[in-house]
Amino acid sequence: MNKQQTVLIIDDEKTNLKILSSILKNEVEVILAKDGETGFYKAIKSKPDLILLDVIMPQLNGFEVIEKLKNEALTCNIPVIFVTGELDVQQEEIGLELGACDYIQKPFHVEILKARVRLHLRMAKQRELLEKLANIDPLTSIANRRLYDQTFASQWNKAIKQQSIFSLVVIDIDDFKKYNDFFGHAAGDRALEKVATAIANILISSNNFIARYGGEEFVALLPNTPANEAINIMQTCLKAVENLKIVHELSAEHELLTVSLGGVSYLPIDESCQDTLFKIADDMLFKAKSSGKNQVIWQDCIKGN
Repeated sequence: MNKQQTVLIIDDEKTNLKILSSILKNEVEVILAKDGETGFYKAIKSKPDLILLDVIMPQLNGFEVIEKLKNEALTCNIPVIFVTGELDVQQEEIGLELGACDYIQKPFHVEILKARVRLHLRMAKQRELLEKLANIDPLTSIANRRLYDQTFASQWNKAIKQQSIFSLVVIDIDDFKKYNDFFGHAAGDRALEKVATAIANILISSNNFIARYGGEEFVALLPNTPANEAINIMQTCLKAVENLKIVHELSAEHELLTVSLGGVSYLPIDESCQDTLFKIADDMLFKAKSSGKNQVIWQDCIKGN
């Protein structure tokens, strides 16, 4: 079932809020705000799909509100339609330059209003889909390298501010080239998808994150997770892959397809440590590979081991 789209209406006139709400309530979820400041904070909290914004309001007028919306990372991409009773060329130009996508004039023509709202909601959904496709690995349906880079930077900076422990894991499928060469690329693709899904199902939470880094390699982020907890989580991931029981006859150590994991736990100080963190995890992965595979090797930089 598709999630109902949301429209935030910001207007200081109760009558306009009531009229707009009654027109749209059967098509979308409507959120109301009686002034610009309230509307701005409701936009941050609810992240609506579309905003209808009155131009003439006391305290913060519509132009000032849209400037705030466009300067806020959480709301800058939400389309805004200005609602006004007095539209002239100069005013329209100002609004469009500030980032508005359209204007609706009062008094409202019901069918035109609905048509414009539908149009911009449809365009918003298309943009959301394109953005999602740009961040998802098409084979495994988990995050791709692009989204990993963005998420890593964001979570790392958050960990610096909070002075919280940050754990990173590099995961690699053991002897995957041999598997691909023997069973063929179609079988290899299916195995990649199954492994990615098995690990993602373990890591599913509001904070943990997994992405396909490239080839048969994945990377996981576990913010605010100390080494002992992170190791336990990744051991569960290791077992989940084993439990897939994907036969790998050419594996030197194991009869089933397995993964090796290298991890590190760190207390972030500044941005310069980011590359170092990945290298440490990659070194731990190399140790896991060279000492038998199908295991987790970890370095806890906080305890110095």
